[in-house]
Amino acid sequence: MRNRYLDLLRFLAIVRVVVYHVTGFASLTLVFPAMAVMFALAGSLMAASLERSGPAAVLRRLRRLLPSLWVLAAIFVPAMLLTGLPFTPRVLLWLFPIADPPANGWGAMALSPIWYLRDYLWFVFASPVALWAFRRAPLPTLLAPYVLLVVIESGIWPNAPGPYREFGLYFGAWMLGFAHHAGMLRRLANRVLVPAVLVLVAAGGAWILTHPGPRGYDLNDIHLGNALWSTAFILVVLGRGPAGAAWVDRSALFGRVVTVLNRRALTIYLWHMPFVVAITPLFDPLGWTHEDPRGLAIRVVLVFALVGVVTLAVGWVEDLAAQRRPELIPGGRRRTRPVGPPTSTGHQVPAQRAAPEAEVTAGRP
Repeated sequence: MRNRYLDLLRFLAIVRVVVYHVTGFASLTLVFPAMAVMFALAGSLMAASLERSGPAAVLRRLRRLLPSLWVLAAIFVPAMLLTGLPFTPRVLLWLFPIADPPANGWGAMALSPIWYLRDYLWFVFASPVALWAFRRAPLPTLLAPYVLLVVIESGIWPNAPGPYREFGLYFGAWMLGFAHHAGMLRRLANRVLVPAVLVLVAAGGAWILTHPGPRGYDLNDIHLGNALWSTAFILVVLGRGPAGAAWVDRSALFGRVVTVLNRRALTIYLWHMPFVVAITPLFDPLGWTHEDPRGLAIRVVLVFALVGVVTLAVGWVEDLAAQRRPELIPGGRRRTRPVGPPTSTGHQVPAQRAAPEAEVTAGRP
């Protein structure tokens, strides 16, 4: 059974990411630290996959992740090569981005979310060893990424490569996902969780206020503050969130939207930024700046509409990667055969069940 509360969190995270990239509102990063939440949810699911399948879960996760990237690369890499990107062996990183793949000027901005896949790949590779260590020494293993981040941000290692900083920031959230899957966050007594959250919020808030970045109090520019603030947020939403959210499906429309965004999360994430970059030159001459509420509202609606179109066109690749039956719009009701008539022995012929693979894997990122 799917946990609709986790689906709701992923839905909110995806919507927040897109709206933030369209509007640039730094306050959104404080209200909902979406990237840390997404990594925490992914870490929880990765721990579950490793428990079911062992190290084979790594290959299965790569199979789920890479095809959607290849579709994007098949369109944008030739376009970048035709507009000045040198053809070097590093172009092959678009097939397997264990490091930042090359991009030219416009491509670097339009395809900037690729860092998420780079980090995701490394976290997947690290997960079998990290889960082994976490089971034997949960707290030290959980704290290790944050210690690395403190070493970098405090100036002890000032010239650390960017991926190391992000490893310290987001692998900590991934490890919180391990703790969530193990039930540790829910088992935390209030006398432990509440003071921990308050200390993290106070420390994170103080660091954010005293270390503003080039965009002000945008958490994406304030890594240590981001880690502290996001950890507090995850402890609350995963440690004290509801066990489920059946109310999501009380509205058929809203439930379907939540399902679609969960099943197409990777497609939406990869494709939204090219549209944000593409429409900006069209809006600026009209005077619809980022300070104009009407212009911002139109931008948001237009980006979601364009992402919806491309999701209809190529989103089914996520179904193939997950070994599901491809669907144009996920979440529709599946018709099953009615129960057959009684046989001569008096037993009814059971209806044909849905394929086990669809029941088990539907919607896992």
